[in-house]
Amino acid sequence: MIPRYTRPEMGRVWSDENKYRKWLEVELAATETLADLSQVPRGAAAALRTRAKVDAARINELEARVKHDVIAFTMQVGESVSDPDAARWLHYGLTSNDVVDTAQALLVREASQLIEKGLEAFGEILKRRAFEFKDTPQIGRTHGVHAEPITFGLKLAIWYAENQRNLERFRAAARQMAVGKISGAVGNCAHLGPDVEQQICKRLGLEVAPISSQVLQRDRHAHYVSTLALIAASLEKVALEVRHLQRTEVREVEEPFGGEQRGSSAMPHKRNPVGCEQICGLARVVRANAQAALENVALWHERDISHSSVERVILPDSTILVDYMLARMTAIAGELRVFPERMLRNLEATQGLVFSGQFLQDLVERGMPREEAYPCAQEHAMAAWQTETSFRERVAADPRISRFLDAAALAHTFDLKRQLRYVDAIFARVFGR
Repeated sequence: MIPRYTRPEMGRVWSDENKYRKWLEVELAATETLADLSQVPRGAAAALRTRAKVDAARINELEARVKHDVIAFTMQVGESVSDPDAARWLHYGLTSNDVVDTAQALLVREASQLIEKGLEAFGEILKRRAFEFKDTPQIGRTHGVHAEPITFGLKLAIWYAENQRNLERFRAAARQMAVGKISGAVGNCAHLGPDVEQQICKRLGLEVAPISSQVLQRDRHAHYVSTLALIAASLEKVALEVRHLQRTEVREVEEPFGGEQRGSSAMPHKRNPVGCEQICGLARVVRANAQAALENVALWHERDISHSSVERVILPDSTILVDYMLARMTAIAGELRVFPERMLRNLEATQGLVFSGQFLQDLVERGMPREEAYPCAQEHAMAAWQTETSFRERVAADPRISRFLDAAALAHTFDLKRQLRYVDAIFARVFGR
């Protein structure tokens, strides 16, 4: 991933240096486990632990010659040990993917810890701002058209609840990725045995795959990247809503705009939702990566290499992007400018039309047959819409309606607080009492 979207901690996770260090962790865990079982000399295992070092530049140089990254890695590590008797036990009983797949689980675990923190931080911001605007009236929109009143806090609470589901899904997907395999070239554990495999994985803090081929099965990876894509989609959902609400004719919220920030090279007045637009764009990349992860599930027989090149791109890029998107959206949500007066003005712009549903319900409750009540309500609603006049005044002047709803009843029908009387109950369900 390009530096523009790579935060430092996540960038370090996916550096070549860290990847090779994880490979070495797996190699050393295997050697030390075998030494405990008297299958490798203890002195050799101790020498490898003390002397073995990774040099990414040297590994890359060797790979250019031998055209195999794991062989280049073992060559370089062997050079660093400077003890042929110890170095010959490096990679003993292992195949390349015992190292690569198990080390990849360690890398994904590191990346996942950062993303989990990001999800938790985003949830905390959404919760704080949901309570801040719990009772701030706003018009709810369906099909982009005014529907019925809500509060801005309810909108934020929806985002919070979705983020909590994403957090739960992500933790489950990350757990399924925290799995290693030391089962050999076709998964039959012929060289070291299942018990040794389990002990090596335990030493690394990983679960052992109950069964594998030469590789861990890629349904795990597809699930993980698909979960990242779902997180990205949720972030896009929030960003898209902010973009709509920031439109000039709506202007109910506005993403942060820095003191020296400039919105356009040609138009000095512009304050564009560029951060949210960026998030919407990057979500497309993560979704596309999920498709690639799904296509990696089907491999030839016990393994081919078609998945490898794909994962070198999609695992770093997807985690890097989701980490960046979470941080960016958390900052935007935390500093989002909200305009309650504009929200109320927009809610009242249609002069009572947004209470037509409650009006219909009240008419029916007071005795008017529904087949009469609906056409009557719609007649006044369409006339008020087309003439930009008051829906409430029109229905108040209709004798057909006054037979069922007097002035006090109409005041109750058009009472905004009545529409929002269950906000506290909904918040209690979302956040607890």
